[in-house]
Amino acid sequence: MSKTPSKTGQKIEQAFEKALDPFATALKRATRTPGATTPAEPAPAGKPGLTISPLAVPFPAIAPVGGVEIATARAGFYKHERDDLVVFRFARGTSCAGVFTRHKIGSAPVDWCKKHLAGPDGGKDVRALVVNAGCANAFTGKAGADAARRTASEVAKRFGCRQRDVMLASTGVIGVVLDDKKIAAKLHEVEQGLDADAHPSNQWARAAVGIMTTDTFPKGSHAEAEIEGYKVRIAGVAKGSGMIAPDMATMLAFIVTDADIHPNVLQALLGLHVRTTFNSVTVDGDTSTNDTALLFATGTSGAPRIGRVGDRRLKSFSAALDKVMLDLAHQLVRDGEGATKFVKVTVDGAASPASARKLAKSIADSPLVKTAIAGEDANWGRVVMAVGKTEEPVDRDRLAIKFGPHQAAIDGAPSPTYDEAKMTAYMKQPEIDITVDVGSGRASATVWTCDLTKGYIEINGDYRS
Repeated sequence: MSKTPSKTGQKIEQAFEKALDPFATALKRATRTPGATTPAEPAPAGKPGLTISPLAVPFPAIAPVGGVEIATARAGFYKHERDDLVVFRFARGTSCAGVFTRHKIGSAPVDWCKKHLAGPDGGKDVRALVVNAGCANAFTGKAGADAARRTASEVAKRFGCRQRDVMLASTGVIGVVLDDKKIAAKLHEVEQGLDADAHPSNQWARAAVGIMTTDTFPKGSHAEAEIEGYKVRIAGVAKGSGMIAPDMATMLAFIVTDADIHPNVLQALLGLHVRTTFNSVTVDGDTSTNDTALLFATGTSGAPRIGRVGDRRLKSFSAALDKVMLDLAHQLVRDGEGATKFVKVTVDGAASPASARKLAKSIADSPLVKTAIAGEDANWGRVVMAVGKTEEPVDRDRLAIKFGPHQAAIDGAPSPTYDEAKMTAYMKQPEIDITVDVGSGRASATVWTCDLTKGYIEINGDYRS
């Protein structure tokens, strides 16, 4: 059995219920209480008026990665002053791999990248990446596809490469055709920026800011590895705050290494690690049309080329890549729209890894679980609900639930050691661990999520303004 929700939890739930009303925006504005909380400092970019997530982490100092230059510009996809165009220029011979949304209505840039990476020479000698924020160029038909092609063509002319060697990515409002003229008009400025003597860490930081939408802080990560005694570097940036769900998350992620790795090997590595990183985070259970993760290898480190998937020399690199991807994935959750809690959900004792993932995602996506966490209410009965509704194999009489170190339930019943005071104190922490053993096997899975607050409603009630 579950305890009665706290007053704070009830208020959160009531706010969520009101959000389902057609008059959500009006209610939001009417009931907002100025000064109820102390706001954080405004975010450096992204949507005006948003406050920096209390779970934010600082942008790292990223060391130079050979073979890549980055520049940004303001193309004008947003009404307010901010950079919204990011261009990466890569050394000749750069390999590329990609993983994309499984949404049935993929965007024009997703279609473009998938087409050219899947070709006979796909992923070989990729020379550029063009990213815009503010316009998703999704659900735009032939007009959107033509705009994507023209963008690649203009960049290819300036960089002396083929259209197919230019990767594209977009994020923003769905149903608006990309105005590619805005990008073309800024390419001269971008070229000057690429040739400027800017510190690499500043380049990466500007790129992370330039791709933000409702993000409240820029997201970056880096790591080093060894290949046959040669030091190789990995660096990446990502964006994503809402519409975050597996396959993939509403995210863009761009990772570059100076290792020399064949595109097929890159693709295998990216596919291997995406499952437990970008595809293991969720904010709201919704999936985007534009999700894109691209991995580039410039080959400038001097390390020997890796051309075989099973090459043992990849061990250190694979671990470092996983570290970068997981770090970026966690930052997406930390910047979940309106998030105040970072939540780790682990399911043990499942019948299979797939079953464990479904169970963990059911808990992580449950609005009732997420609002209880927002209200700092250890309402573990809602976890029981989320587990049972999946139709996955569960042994009710062996079910066990823990919040952090505190046992809430064991052997299908409330724990005899349950301490309400200790549990309440634990729920006030910014990071919450929920562990569930379903007693049906030996498989495990972990999903990361955040709470669901009134802030999520406020952000998404007027997303386009």
